[in-house]
Amino acid sequence: MTIDWANFTPWAALAGGILLGLASAMFVLLNGRILGISGILGGLLRPRTRDVVWRLSFLLGMLVAPLLYQAVMGPTQPRIDASWGMVILAGLLVGVGTRYGSGCTSGHGVCGLSRLSPRSLVATLSFMAAGFVAVFIIRHALA
Repeated sequence: MTIDWANFTPWAALAGGILLGLASAMFVLLNGRILGISGILGGLLRPRTRDVVWRLSFLLGMLVAPLLYQAVMGPTQPRIDASWGMVILAGLLVGVGTRYGSGCTSGHGVCGLSRLSPRSLVATLSFMAAGFVAVFIIRHALA
């Protein structure tokens, strides 16, 4: 395994991790809720009167943030080494896994682990292991 030094961005990744951790901590401290994207989105499928505005605002912020970044920093060229069919299949599998695991990577991996939740530890280890196996199969066994 080699590191792509031309695209290696440890400081940007560290800054992003710190911001995500701070946002998660603030969300649970100020709202008493876990900052899990699947739970926030899922709450819109069975909406409660007081929940709709903050959930929509949060999701809108997730959609607007990359546009603001692009407006300030200039256009970026995302690179996805997969077909649209593979991307759609991956999204569906992530959705099924999120439902089956009662949460997503942000809910279990960021918020659950920081609360020392055993259930989140098992979930995080499971989806990380599944990701490693999937990458190995796609990049080495099928290639």
